[in-house]
Amino acid sequence: MLMPDTDFFAHSTAVIDAPCRIGKGTRIWHYSHVMSNSIVGEDCNIGQNVVISPNCVIGRGVKIQNNVSVYSGVTIEDDVFLGPSMVFTNVINPRAFIERKAEYRPTVVGQGCTVGANATIVCGTHLGRYAMIGAGAVVTRDVPDYGLVMGNPARLRGWVCWCGTTVAHELPAQVVDVQCPACARRYHASASALVERSDHGGG
Repeated sequence: MLMPDTDFFAHSTAVIDAPCRIGKGTRIWHYSHVMSNSIVGEDCNIGQNVVISPNCVIGRGVKIQNNVSVYSGVTIEDDVFLGPSMVFTNVINPRAFIERKAEYRPTVVGQGCTVGANATIVCGTHLGRYAMIGAGAVVTRDVPDYGLVMGNPARLRGWVCWCGTTVAHELPAQVVDVQCPACARRYHASASALVERSDHGGG
């Protein structure tokens, strides 16, 4: 149902605490909980059993799959995909008997990033724009823009295009030109960065 006096959809089992801000066209599904002082952008899809903790910021066009908790200190930029049951943290050394809310380490998920199912993102990391985090990866360090990371702990294995297609299956020893086989965008690839060319050729 549409919430009264709103232009977003929330299932009848969803809980939305005031105050918070939810954008037009966003859909919030079964048993999800949006907590106070959080911001959710337009045209997001919040799956089943999702928790968005207080003071979180989520951009527009974000898709959060089932069983994901976005904890305080996490910022999600536009067009991010969070796979089923992936995990964020916000304290590096938690104890049940010690409150460490003042020690939250911020995590930023850059625009267009994809986080695979069951991946774990250790707090204090920055996931670059359009990066691809493999399913089950454990991310303990920053991921560069367009970086493809996999494993435990996650390691940089190659580069992906804006569209999500892999354009380099390994890290080149020197700068090379690569082109996406799916959308024809062009990049300069090296061992440390993927940079889109001005004549990228994409749509």
